[in-house]
Amino acid sequence: MDNENITTLFDNGKHKFIFLGSERKSEESIPTNQYLIVHNDEGVLLDPGGVHVFPRVLASVVEFIDLGKLKHVFYSHQDPDVSSGITLWDSVLETKFYISKLWERFLPHFGVFEKSRMVLIEDSGGKIKFKDGAELHIIPAHFLHSTGNFNLYDPTSKILFSGDIGVSVFPEGKDTVFVENFSEHIKYIEGFHKRYMVSNKVCKKWVDIVKKLDVEQMVPQHGAIYKKPEYKEFLNWFESLKCGTDLIDEIYKVGAK
Repeated sequence: MDNENITTLFDNGKHKFIFLGSERKSEESIPTNQYLIVHNDEGVLLDPGGVHVFPRVLASVVEFIDLGKLKHVFYSHQDPDVSSGITLWDSVLETKFYISKLWERFLPHFGVFEKSRMVLIEDSGGKIKFKDGAELHIIPAHFLHSTGNFNLYDPTSKILFSGDIGVSVFPEGKDTVFVENFSEHIKYIEGFHKRYMVSNKVCKKWVDIVKKLDVEQMVPQHGAIYKKPEYKEFLNWFESLKCGTDLIDEIYKVGAK
């Protein structure tokens, strides 16, 4: 693990959106991205990841903000690469944890029994509010790929945290921080999205929602970050993608004998 790819994606002096890096050199698991928003003296951590990345992410966070000022932790969905470290974060933070209401019943299986600091997100989404009134918008992204799934839009930085939407899977030595050529990038995203997204109907629904947002960058939980031109190309590709149940006969045929 290393922190060499930490990148500040936005900074206006009062508000920062920081890519905390990923375990890109690890061969033990799926590399995951983590992000930190610092607004004045309040911090928001996005999808802090699994147990094994906790030491690295913690070390990265304290470079930018005291743990006592980290007031919110947002989870896009319940997968272990997103959230299996929740009990560790719960042990070091006095903060609110935002999760889908559909996940509540599974919390004890992660070792979380005290739910007083859990904020259960309704299907329609919601907001995370800072002390000065600034807000982050929680955007529904259900069935892409989790049943209860959310993105987070930051109107100040105009950055959309897209969770598993837009993720890329790179072969060893081919990873980049930013998408450099979308046409060339498709080969790193196509297989994942065809299998993990439920259907084209849901892809179109999500694109209709995020097209109304002013987005400068889209930051996924795995792989490369999209700047505005490549983000727009991704939307065009994604809204026409056949995936999941659209390909059900093809998917079942793979295992047929």
